[in-house]
Amino acid sequence: MFNRQDYVYQYSDPKSDEGFGKVFAIVICFVFFLGALQVAYETVSGWYQNFMQWGNEMLVFFAGFWPF
Repeated sequence: MFNRQDYVYQYSDPKSDEGFGKVFAIVICFVFFLGALQVAYETVSGWYQNFMQWGNEMLVFFAGFWPF
């Protein structure tokens, strides 16, 4: 019988883990920022389109009173 011993070497670098965590957090915050920017753009775009549609309908309504 052989007396074989297996060793597991675990290498952990706290500075590397901390750096990875910071980069990962920055990426997540950037993605959330892009999501918020997209929601804001879609909201403003929707308001603009609704306002233009309302303005067009009001002009058509007032043009109905034009005597010519």
